[in-house]
Amino acid sequence: MASLIDLRRRIRTVKNTQQITKAMKMVAAAKLRRAQDQILATRPYALELRKVTEHLAAVAAGEVEHPLLTPHEGEGDDRAGSGKTLVLVVTGDKGLCGAFNAHVQRRTEQEMAALNGGGEILALGNRGADFFTHRGAPMRGARRGVFKDLSYATAQELAAEISKAYADGEYDAVYAVYNEFISVLSQRVSWERLLPIAREDVLGDESASANGHRDYLYEPSEAEILNELLPRFVTFQIYRVLLESQAAEHAARMTAMDSATKNAGELIDTLTLQYNRSRQAEITTELIEVVSGANALEG
Repeated sequence: MASLIDLRRRIRTVKNTQQITKAMKMVAAAKLRRAQDQILATRPYALELRKVTEHLAAVAAGEVEHPLLTPHEGEGDDRAGSGKTLVLVVTGDKGLCGAFNAHVQRRTEQEMAALNGGGEILALGNRGADFFTHRGAPMRGARRGVFKDLSYATAQELAAEISKAYADGEYDAVYAVYNEFISVLSQRVSWERLLPIAREDVLGDESASANGHRDYLYEPSEAEILNELLPRFVTFQIYRVLLESQAAEHAARMTAMDSATKNAGELIDTLTLQYNRSRQAEITTELIEVVSGANALEG
């Protein structure tokens, strides 16, 4: 049985830990609110970008053969496929967020196994970079500290790199695996194709898009403007993935720290009860010894 000194030390340690987890929960909650604000702020741009892209794609459907739209294998394509797939693995830079990183790592391993050695990983975030580097997974590279100062420029750099690699024929497809933010209590691992851009992603409802904006005149031409918009479309998809993952990480950490704080409180209650019982037993033993000694002196 633990001594009173040991129990007091354990109670003090758990209380200190509880203060840390409570503070981390509050910090995560504040960061989550900022991340949600960022997501909301991008929606008007996303909506207008999609509307303009859909209209241009519908009007210039037969004129556009952009490399980011063109599959490397299939009808009408004379380029041989490389047989390789690039997988963007988006994890956090830190831990203490429950199974947030583990879920992405597990899904990535499943998808890489399905690719039968034809996949390469570009890890975004320290946790994913460390995990797959230590396991000897085929890596294109790793970007550490992505979320330390996340900005649209980060997405532009990534989009430029992967778009060039795809256009040069290094990969037949580019996918992203990340945690999608559903709510504070729910995050879902998503496997999403980034390249080639699916034509249905930009065409939308062709008739509605084309007929809804017939009054617009584009210079120099619809096809040329669409060719300029498609790289922006890819950039924004990557930016959205990063924002979703960032919000999901903060939500997972807030939930994990809230659970840890509650568990610490329960442990403190248990240890305090154990301490009081031990102290009561010790006092009772001392009283018995005093009474026994007094009786012995009287006898």
